[in-house]
Amino acid sequence: MEFNYLAILVAAIAPILIGFLWYNPKLFGNAWMRESEMTEEKMKGGNMPIIFGLTLLLSFILAFFLQQLTNHQMGAYSLMGGDATLAEPSYEAFMADYGTVFRTFKHGALHGVLAGVFLFFPVIAINGMFERKSWKYIFINSGYWVVSLAVMGAILCGWV
Repeated sequence: MEFNYLAILVAAIAPILIGFLWYNPKLFGNAWMRESEMTEEKMKGGNMPIIFGLTLLLSFILAFFLQQLTNHQMGAYSLMGGDATLAEPSYEAFMADYGTVFRTFKHGALHGVLAGVFLFFPVIAINGMFERKSWKYIFINSGYWVVSLAVMGAILCGWV
């Protein structure tokens, strides 16, 4: 088992595509702008190529580590330090028996949702409360990450 860099790249693109939909004025965009105190002028003030480039880079890093949460076999792989040449025969036997167990889109989506609800939501909520943001703001942003992580997890786990 090695890292599937194509799956990681596709998973990294997912939050960008979901963001286009999620923060679109027809879905949550207007409410998010109001709750975040974002204005059209502020939106135009950013360097979009840099923002999207860094977003893709950070999403790639996120996807790389999310793969550890969604694919149980990564735990066995990590015991060798990620070097399959160091594998004992017991590793080969383990992978022959369990190499694709729980490697489904559904299982990955479940782990993505769990990460969104139990890791991302608390962080976003804590920051939001200290920034004196509304719960609507917190739920819009948390919801985006729960959905994004579900899709990312599905891609990372199901793309065998």
